[in-house]
Amino acid sequence: MFQKWVWLFVFALAACEVGPEYTPPDVAMPNEYKETKEDWKKAEPQDDIDRGEWWKIFGDARLNDLMQKLNASNQNIVAAEAQYRQAKALVDQARAGYAPKISGSISDTRSKSAPTTSTPTDPTTAYAVSATATWEPDLWGSVKHAVEASEAGAEATAAQLALTRLSMQASMAQYYFQLCTLDLLQKALESNVESYKKLLAITKNRHGMGIASLLNIVTVESQLQAAEVMAVDNGVARAQYEHAIAVLIGQPVSGFSLPAIQTNLNPPVIPPQLPAKLLERRPDIAQAERQMAVANAQIGAAMAAFYPTFSFSASGGFSSTSFAKWLSAPAQVWSLGPQLASNLFDGGLLRAKEAAARASYDQSVALYRQTVLSAFQDVEDNLVSLRLLEWEVGKQTEAVNSAQLQLKLVTDEYVSGTAALADVVTAQINAYTTQNTLNTIIGRRMVATVGLVKALGGGWNKESITLKQ
Repeated sequence: MFQKWVWLFVFALAACEVGPEYTPPDVAMPNEYKETKEDWKKAEPQDDIDRGEWWKIFGDARLNDLMQKLNASNQNIVAAEAQYRQAKALVDQARAGYAPKISGSISDTRSKSAPTTSTPTDPTTAYAVSATATWEPDLWGSVKHAVEASEAGAEATAAQLALTRLSMQASMAQYYFQLCTLDLLQKALESNVESYKKLLAITKNRHGMGIASLLNIVTVESQLQAAEVMAVDNGVARAQYEHAIAVLIGQPVSGFSLPAIQTNLNPPVIPPQLPAKLLERRPDIAQAERQMAVANAQIGAAMAAFYPTFSFSASGGFSSTSFAKWLSAPAQVWSLGPQLASNLFDGGLLRAKEAAARASYDQSVALYRQTVLSAFQDVEDNLVSLRLLEWEVGKQTEAVNSAQLQLKLVTDEYVSGTAALADVVTAQINAYTTQNTLNTIIGRRMVATVGLVKALGGGWNKESITLKQ
C-alpha cells in the first residue's frame, strides 16, 4: 500500500514542471530593403537555383573544383564539425538523465582481524555480489531543461558549423576573384609595357632622323622601366592570394599554384530575398536564436533547483564467507526505499544562480537583436555596392574607350611631328590608369556579389539544424 501511494505521489508531481516557456522575441523587421525601393533589381523566385552549391551560379569550373577541395579539407570546417559532434554527444549525456542508473559489483575479499584474546584469529574470505538501481523522476523539469539547453546548444553549434563553412566558401570565392582581377590587371600592365616599348622605338627612330633629342629617349626609357617594375610588383599581391587559397583548401603553400586565370568577371544577378527570410537563411541569426533558447532553458534548470528531489533506490545481492553457500538464500541481502531531499539553507546561492541565468537570457536577447540588425546592414551594404559599382563600370568603360582613342590620336600626331612627346606620355599614363581603375571596379563588383550571397545566407536553411526527437 505504501508503494502505491509513493507512485501516485511521483506521477502527480511529474506534471509540476517549472521554468518559463521559450518564445523567440520580436525584432524590428523592415518590409523591404532600402536599396530595392528604386526597383534596380526585382526579387524573383529562386527555386531553380541550387541552394547548397551557391558558387556554381558564377559558372567557373576552376572555382567549383577549389570549392570541392575546400569543403573536404579546410581545417576550420573540420574543427567546427568536430565541435558539433561533441555538442551532439552532450545532448546524449543530458538525455541519459531520464533513465535509471544501475550498477553492479562482485568481490572476493580476504581479511584477518586483530585477536581479542591470546588465541590468534584465522584469516577469512568474504564473497559478495550486488546490484544497485537508482531512479530520480524529473519532477520539476530539471532534466528536461538540461536536455533542452543541450539540444539548443548543439543546434547553435550546427549553425556555427554552417557559418564557418559559408565564411570559408565566401573567402575562397572572393580571394579567387581578386586573384582573377590581378591577372586581368597583369594584362593591362603588360600592354602598358609594350606600348612604351613601341613608343621608345618610335622615339629612337626620330632621334636618328634628328627630330627627337636624347632627353626624349631617356624620358621614354624611364617610363618603360617604371612600367616593368609595376608589372613585376603585381606578382607579389597575386602570390599572396594564391597562398591564401592554398591554406583554405588545406594544402601547403609550397606545393600549390594557380596558373594565370582568364574567366568571366561579369557577375550574375542575385535578387535579394525578403528581409524576413534572413531569419531562416542566415546561420549567424539562427545561432544567436538557439543561444537564446539555451539561456531560457538554463533559467528553468535554475528554478527547478529550488524544489525537493525525489529518488527511488533498490539494491540486492548475496554475501557469504563460504563460496559453496555464496548464492544460497540465507546469504541474500537487499534494500528498497524512496528518498526525498531538499535544500534547507544555502546562503542565497540558488537565488543568485537564477538571477544570473535571467541576466544571461537578457544578454542573449540583446545579442540576437543586434545580430539581426547587423544582418540587414550587411545586405544593404552589398546591395548599394553592387548598384553603384554597376554604374561605375559603365562610366569607366566609356573613360577607357576615350583614353585609348586619345592615345592613338596623339601617337599618330607624334609620329607625324605635330604633337610633343610629353603629350604621348600623358596619354599613355591616362590610358593605363583608366584601364587599371576599370579592372579594379570589375573585381570589386565580383567581391561584392559574393558578399551579397554570403549576406543572404548562401544556400543554407535553418531547418537543417533541428535535433529534436
